[in-house]
Amino acid sequence: QRLTSRSKLLPAPGCSLLLDSTVRSGIYQPSAPEIPPESAAAYLAASVAAPGAPHSIPESTFAFRGSGDTEVLVMAAANGLVHAPAKKPLFTFGVIADVQYADIPDGRSFLGVPRYYRHSISVLERAVSTWNKQGNIKFSINFGDTIDGFCPKDKSLWAVQKVIDEFEKFDGPTYHMFGNHCLYNLPRSKLVALLKMPTDSDRAYYDFSPCPEYRFVVLDAYDFSALGWPHDHPVTAAAMKLLDEKNPNTDKNSPDGLVGVDRRFVKFNGAVGKEQLSWLSDVLQDASDRRQNVILCSHLPMDPGAVYPAALMWNYDEVMAIVRRYNCVRACFAGHDHKGGYSVDSHGVHHRTLEAALECPPGTSAFGRIEAYPDKLLLVGSDGMADTEMCFRSSDRAAL
Repeated sequence: QRLTSRSKLLPAPGCSLLLDSTVRSGIYQPSAPEIPPESAAAYLAASVAAPGAPHSIPESTFAFRGSGDTEVLVMAAANGLVHAPAKKPLFTFGVIADVQYADIPDGRSFLGVPRYYRHSISVLERAVSTWNKQGNIKFSINFGDTIDGFCPKDKSLWAVQKVIDEFEKFDGPTYHMFGNHCLYNLPRSKLVALLKMPTDSDRAYYDFSPCPEYRFVVLDAYDFSALGWPHDHPVTAAAMKLLDEKNPNTDKNSPDGLVGVDRRFVKFNGAVGKEQLSWLSDVLQDASDRRQNVILCSHLPMDPGAVYPAALMWNYDEVMAIVRRYNCVRACFAGHDHKGGYSVDSHGVHHRTLEAALECPPGTSAFGRIEAYPDKLLLVGSDGMADTEMCFRSSDRAAL
């Protein structure tokens, strides 16, 4: 079954059914009593009895749900509602994480995993080229760590600009966020300007809506951290005090001796500050009022099931406590943990940690596109990024 612009429902072989109304714009949300089952069943029976003869159905017996190019025909049959699901997403966007470009020889992580510093920008080039060829990618999101901490400091500005230049070859806008490696190289204020974050200040968190049904919230996971702020800044002092309380190691980047999720208290992580938490609550309240699906984006993951403990946001629990006050957040996307991960938490929120571009051997790639539907998200990845279908709970959709 499919719908054409003239509202024809093309039935299975042997049946013929013509809807005599034109698809109209707007959102249609009929309840079952508005579509009499006996009426639709009669028309369906007549169609089967006389194949090849179109049968008009009065407009009162059917309706459309959806918006824009996405419509779902809802008819009543003898055994309940029959859905012809929409084929097209509301929109599609590109994703990439942890490019960590540097013009230096290949190396290895602290765990011995190979890192391909020069090749990573080739991964980005392939991502942008692929997105442009697909033609329907509305925007892209860069999940942080644009350049690597080993980038020579006298080349930091040049390296960031080189990566930005590649993103600007994309036919749509790109939304950026900080990662720890960005902050090893340049101060926050400089990065906000370079990455053209859509904020009216030096803050690095913001939100945007690509369509009425969806809202994206980009968090600054290093709002409260020991990185990116001047050494004598109050935030730096407060963050180091927290690390001293939580991590007994001399090297605050080491989680040695810490157990379970306490391993997150290392210097290369950070937290969402109090002012940002209050802002997040306000945004989610507004999104709930507008009946929007919300996608949270952060460099740092926020669910232990989607990441190894040492890569978690310091106050992921506080952020998720705010999320659970509302019934609008459908998924949280992040980078940071290069191997990637996926989980669904106890409240039905999907958590997808994206595989890193940095650790792709030459000739391979890690990037993807995400198709957004009214009831799910579908991540279609390249060879180095796993496909993931994230279906929303029916109870959550009903609440909207």
